[in-house]
Amino acid sequence: MSNPFVYAGQGSAPNQTGLVYDIVPVTTNDSTDNVGAGNIAIGLYIETAGNLTFHNKDGVSRTVAVGANSYLVCSVKRVLATGTTATGIHALVV
Repeated sequence: MSNPFVYAGQGSAPNQTGLVYDIVPVTTNDSTDNVGAGNIAIGLYIETAGNLTFHNKDGVSRTVAVGANSYLVCSVKRVLATGTTATGIHALVV
């Protein structure tokens, strides 16, 4: 799947509505993108509170504290094992 964050004139995402069409369970990994085969998630759903360390679509690392049953609305291409204590993580893909 191509990058859902491409703007008009630079290409286009296959899903023009921008609606989430799948939620993909994430297994944390420090060396491999893991939000679905070829996907960049538009956000994450987190079941159990904790810290979440991830790379955004540009590969910039971020760490945030997230609550139980919460959504993180941000581009995500990798959820790292190191620094992540939250569990039940699911990627929202378009």
